[in-house]
Amino acid sequence: MDKAWMSIEDRFMSNEYAIGVSHFMNMAKEHAQGGIDIRCPCRRCRNMLFQTITTVEEHLFIIGIDPSYKDWIFHGEEEVLDVNSSEEGDDASGNDSYIDDTDELLDDIQAGASMDQSGGSQIPAFDGVTLGGSSATFPELLEDARSPLCPSCLTFSKLSFIVKLLHIKTVGGWSVKSFNMVIKLLKSAFPDALLPDSYNDACRLERGLGFNYTKIDACLNDCVLFWKEHSDKEKCPKCNTPRWVLSSTKQKKIPHKVLRHFPLVPRLQRLFVSNKTAGAMRWHATERVNDYNVMRHPTDSKVWKDFGVQYPQFASDPRNVRIGLTSDGFNPFNNIAKPYSIWPVILVAYNLPPWLCMKDPYLMLLLLIPGPKAPGNDIDVYLRPLIEELKFLWEVGVNTYDAFALQSFRLHATLLWTINDFPAYANLSGWSTKGKMACPTLY
Repeated sequence: MDKAWMSIEDRFMSNEYAIGVSHFMNMAKEHAQGGIDIRCPCRRCRNMLFQTITTVEEHLFIIGIDPSYKDWIFHGEEEVLDVNSSEEGDDASGNDSYIDDTDELLDDIQAGASMDQSGGSQIPAFDGVTLGGSSATFPELLEDARSPLCPSCLTFSKLSFIVKLLHIKTVGGWSVKSFNMVIKLLKSAFPDALLPDSYNDACRLERGLGFNYTKIDACLNDCVLFWKEHSDKEKCPKCNTPRWVLSSTKQKKIPHKVLRHFPLVPRLQRLFVSNKTAGAMRWHATERVNDYNVMRHPTDSKVWKDFGVQYPQFASDPRNVRIGLTSDGFNPFNNIAKPYSIWPVILVAYNLPPWLCMKDPYLMLLLLIPGPKAPGNDIDVYLRPLIEELKFLWEVGVNTYDAFALQSFRLHATLLWTINDFPAYANLSGWSTKGKMACPTLY
């Protein structure tokens, strides 16, 4: 369908614009399937508000359609992802016809890692995790990203296929045994394919991208973490409980509790080493429609605006990250008869547009607090690694490569909100929310 009418400025006098709006509305009505309200694609609503069909048509003439809305995926058009596209002039029989964006991802990560090594961001040792993963594995990763899965495959590289296969394993809940069985089946059916030998071999390549975490032993009674000044202790310095489970085997010590820590600093840096996400991280300042009487994004809230007035230096760079934190307990075994409460701590970057910031790929798991019982008010013991990172990001900041602007900048972050139910709110804030002396508000 011709979309040249979208760029016409004289909307009332142009017959071509009226015909284009008519075709668009007919397609939107068919897609609505009898519904009353549809998304309004005008310059002000930008598909974030639902309006009546009559109102949408009026907005298209009075306000005009959003010129960046090229693919009408909310009004009947199918979203087309061209994974087999190739540039003109490439030899169909040569390696130049193979196109995979995984090597571009590695180039962005390497650029950020090179800046970090040369620019001297001076990040403290948050469990030894760096942005680019192990530098010794990068040439291997780059070779795997540029090698097609099969000699005749134009869709997947070795690395991209492994990453997608691991993603399916996670979403589908495969066991390691079933994953290895699938690998063996694929290797038997496609002997020429560059497939990993096992699940451990596949994870070894993925860890080179920086998707790793650290394990921190914890006291059985939630007193302290065996971390930093307590890392070499064999017993809890407060309750004198042994760090290790008594075992007959002397080859490997088993801790009572283990905290999984996914460092925040490299995850925030990784948001800026991709050209697309780096542009989205400044959306709230460059593309947001500023209607003072309408709240469509946390940027429109009073807290966001007051914080910017109080800390103008932080607010002067729209790339500085405002974060929301949420945590709650759940039973990972889906069995009420077997009580177990594990607590994930998840962070949300509110710089992103509203259609991205609450999506799964941008929800950052930072801590996985073990059970079997809820930590209660002792949750602050487990939050210590995250709190130290947040203090460092607020006070010092970290040099970060911006792939959108092709430059480095000093990234800062602040925690603006927490999102919890009442019991978790009481544990995180330290205020009582029940009983005689309950005080559920902080004001």
